[in-house]
Amino acid sequence: MNTTKHTISILVNNQPGVLQRVASLFGRRGFNIESITVGKSEEEGLSRMIIVTTGDDHKLEQISKQLYKVIDVIKVIDISANPMVERELALIKVNAEPSIRPEIIGVVETFRATIVDIGPKSIMVQVVGDSEKVKAMVELLKPYGVIQLTRTGVAAMIRGV
Repeated sequence: MNTTKHTISILVNNQPGVLQRVASLFGRRGFNIESITVGKSEEEGLSRMIIVTTGDDHKLEQISKQLYKVIDVIKVIDISANPMVERELALIKVNAEPSIRPEIIGVVETFRATIVDIGPKSIMVQVVGDSEKVKAMVELLKPYGVIQLTRTGVAAMIRGV
């Protein structure tokens, strides 16, 4: 079985309950949703969901067919089958006594991240990039003591026109 990561773009009507119906479809089929983002699309009344999941090509095809049965689903594309740009945002609050702040700032600058808040004993860092970049940043900050972490999930588009 060839299990790979898939990033799926789903264009849906912006209606109450659509997110729940799509998410429960994944659950019923035994697919884990690694990340889900939803927001308004370029068209009035439509939203775009970006779902990251793993599975083989056959199961992904089944999910796509099932998604089209949901009345509010308009278009489903596995965008990971094409060259794409993906971004994720994470806010990471780290223990940061004043004596170790220069060390943490060095890590932040290396990743082109930004410090968005400084407390008496902590720093909040914002990092934007692909999932691997966000994961690497979190791993480097763990030794300092991650107090809190929140991630947005992946937003993605196919490259070009």
